[in-house]
Amino acid sequence: MLVEHRGRQPVVPESAYVAPSAVLCGAVVLGEGSRVLHGAVLTAENGEIRVGENSVVMENALVRGRADHPALIGNAVLVGPHAHVNGATVEDEVFIATGAALFPGAVAGAGAELRIHSVLHVNSHLASGAVLPIGWIAAGNPAQLFSPDQHDELWEVQRTLDFPGTVYGVARGTSMRDIMSRQSTFYGAHLEDRLVNDTP
Repeated sequence: MLVEHRGRQPVVPESAYVAPSAVLCGAVVLGEGSRVLHGAVLTAENGEIRVGENSVVMENALVRGRADHPALIGNAVLVGPHAHVNGATVEDEVFIATGAALFPGAVAGAGAELRIHSVLHVNSHLASGAVLPIGWIAAGNPAQLFSPDQHDELWEVQRTLDFPGTVYGVARGTSMRDIMSRQSTFYGAHLEDRLVNDTP
């Protein structure tokens, strides 16, 4: 399904494939030979999403682009099932496994592997060719790797990355009531969305 959002429509070349149950919303540009499989959602909120040549976004993955943090996916990239790429840059030939999450401002260097349920934190840069193990977290620039039981060590790096400012545009400590009021207004732009075509 193709959806116009904020006056922008997805661009899908003839050589690309978008499954009937996938959604491309707004300023989404697919590369030649790219594939977006069933249930995947690529939503360009007020920014862009670009998917490179021969890249595959698998079932139920979410890719989100914003003005300050477009989602840029290189060539020959696999975005696995249930993965979450939010305002991140993914260089060529990166493998993103099932359930992995990349947050705004993150960069996955060429040839990197993000294994099952791993996390690349906001404003963090994973080196080219690096492997982020199953369930581990990468944080910092350059990224340090943390196992899930290293919360205190992770927090020492993570707190400097400004998650609330990067993702929500607010200071740490802002109430959820205030954050969600802003988010409701932001996503309210979808009230003006227009269906472009049921069969891309």
